[in-house]
Amino acid sequence: MASTAKGPLSGLRVLELGTMVAGPVAATLLGDFGAEIIKIEQPEGGDPIRQSGPMCQGESLWWNVEGRNKRSITLDLRKPPAQQILRDIARHADVLIENFRPGTMTRWGIGYEQLKAINPRLVMLSISGYGQTGPNAGRASYDRVALAFSGFLHMTGYPDRPPVRPGFAVADYQTAIFGALGVMLALYNRDARGGTGQHIDASLFETVFRFTEVMTTAYAKLGIRRERSGNVSYAASPGDHYPTNDGRYLALTIAATNVYQRLCVAIGRPELAQDPRFAEHPARVANYEAINGIVADWIKSNAVADVCAALEANGVPHSLIYSAAEIMEDPHYAAREAIATIDHPRLGPLKMPAVFPRLSGTPAPPLKVAPMLGENTDAVLHELLGMSADEVQSLRSQGIVG
Repeated sequence: MASTAKGPLSGLRVLELGTMVAGPVAATLLGDFGAEIIKIEQPEGGDPIRQSGPMCQGESLWWNVEGRNKRSITLDLRKPPAQQILRDIARHADVLIENFRPGTMTRWGIGYEQLKAINPRLVMLSISGYGQTGPNAGRASYDRVALAFSGFLHMTGYPDRPPVRPGFAVADYQTAIFGALGVMLALYNRDARGGTGQHIDASLFETVFRFTEVMTTAYAKLGIRRERSGNVSYAASPGDHYPTNDGRYLALTIAATNVYQRLCVAIGRPELAQDPRFAEHPARVANYEAINGIVADWIKSNAVADVCAALEANGVPHSLIYSAAEIMEDPHYAAREAIATIDHPRLGPLKMPAVFPRLSGTPAPPLKVAPMLGENTDAVLHELLGMSADEVQSLRSQGIVG
């Protein structure tokens, strides 16, 4: 049995042909728990995320977060000899992750059916904007495009302004999570139930669409069309991002009536718990502006420390809206060890989100620094294919590897 110090996925070999975010992050999530990730990149420049800012001393910090726990080899997959090398490596792999435009891998002779003939146990995850089938399958897509097509952006922002993009690549990261889940489901079926490998078709738009709550059901059944409503939620009242008296914002949302009653005590207005306009949740939603205004006035007219203390004392869920600086200083983040530090050989200590979730019996292994482009080409080709240094150098002179 593998040592838990190596992580619960120790012994799993993953070939990652992805670029930028969704595909590579799916591999990162597996690598965080001990899977061997062999990242295959184009010799000229590699994954574009390596050139995506912010930069520090000429290196991408984003790459150093999502390239962690990986080995990097270069193969120009547009060339037949490199395609054959990929086939040979795939014989030794459990998983292959790619996010090329649908059909690209098949044209190169390394699509799922072609690799399945070589390695029936291979699990292949294909991530694309619109999926491998359907009229939009061949269309290009990015995170923002998927957010638009999924209906997400239609509901994000204020009704009198254009839809607002979230501050992070939501579609990419959500698809990475679903992709990693799909890989684990396929591996469970293969290894615990005597199955074979299979192809996983994950799309950016369907991932986000799955997170749109009851939007489609309510429209199809009741004709309810969700529109942008700012910070107002049909499921909570009062609730908002309230300005504080020191220029920050406090997030607070109330749904359950017993929590609302505790809020009334916290703001020094216990009589509001029996006010018929606010006593029950449907009434509070109908009278949102009135109750929300009362809460907003109380928050704005009191010191932030006093506001938070009163809410905490009465068990009312809330949080100041944190910036990166506040996250770095918060004792709860420190106590949870939610921020990891990697000792980078060129950039020094790099802080980044730690591995999550936490497993009590098989914890994740220590994080490893993201590799330089092609850093492991020679080693991987020797280990898996038995190539000599001269053979690798010959491939390098032909531009097949970098």
